[in-house]
Amino acid sequence: MEQHNFTSTVTEFVLLGLTQSPELLRCLFVVFFIVYVTTWLGNVTTVITNRQLHTPMYFLLANLAFLDVSDSSVTAPKLLLGLLFQPTTISFKECILQMFFFHFIAGAVIVVFVLMAADRYVAIYKPLRYLTIMNQGVCMGLVAGAWLGGLTHSAVQIGLILQLPFCGPNILDNFYCDVPQVIKLACTDTYLVELLMVSNSGMLVIVMFLILLVSYTVILRKIKKHITDGKRKALSTSGTQITVVCLHFIPSIFIYARPFRKFPMDKLVSVIFTVIIPMMNPMIYTLRNAEMKTAIRRLISQMLSSGRIL
Repeated sequence: MEQHNFTSTVTEFVLLGLTQSPELLRCLFVVFFIVYVTTWLGNVTTVITNRQLHTPMYFLLANLAFLDVSDSSVTAPKLLLGLLFQPTTISFKECILQMFFFHFIAGAVIVVFVLMAADRYVAIYKPLRYLTIMNQGVCMGLVAGAWLGGLTHSAVQIGLILQLPFCGPNILDNFYCDVPQVIKLACTDTYLVELLMVSNSGMLVIVMFLILLVSYTVILRKIKKHITDGKRKALSTSGTQITVVCLHFIPSIFIYARPFRKFPMDKLVSVIFTVIIPMMNPMIYTLRNAEMKTAIRRLISQMLSSGRIL
């Protein structure tokens, strides 16, 4: 496909999507439609189930589920549309909004992961004061802080992009708008902006990931040496959170903690990061957590009982 050259400001971008093969497009549409529906069902079930588990950890988990659904909904609909209609276009304003909400939610997710690690630290090191320290007011304030952190991160990203002129190529070799691809289409030298973006996103992700790894190492050492009652449950909960953290952060580091150059694996990593992982999170938490399994069984039993009554 030839690139369109504009003598004036770019008003829309063309998204090339995942592939140009008609047969493969139909297969991928079915697959990703099932994935997207599963993401909604899994995360909504997690939120509903957590209403029966009145603890700080499950309050944070319910917020993570809501963020996962929101994050997936920013990119998946455009992905599905692109698999049905080729090529797909997106207006400049829509592109900016998509990037804003994507990084807003993703930034909040990162902070929620840190909050979940802090929650486990308090639960392990201060078990008798856990519910006092992590009371409802504190939890709501921490979650509000996570959203504010995501908003700040995204505002910085979009503020830098809006200063760039876009007057030439408008082809995005991706299925959604994201910072690394959009910056490359600017009609000016973007070296300094890319450096600032990598500092804002890449370094932030790496630092948060290292903090989380150190935090969970300290928590696991405490569990191993000092906890006897409930050790298996504590290990399972922490192990689940470590798994989810790695699934989120490793693709993020690959995409954002490097110069904005095109690599063959970029699209695959983007699909995993934006579509697959939000679907996997509730599955991982459910399969590895006895309380979640019990609550879901109770919820299903209540639904079946209601059905019999009706």
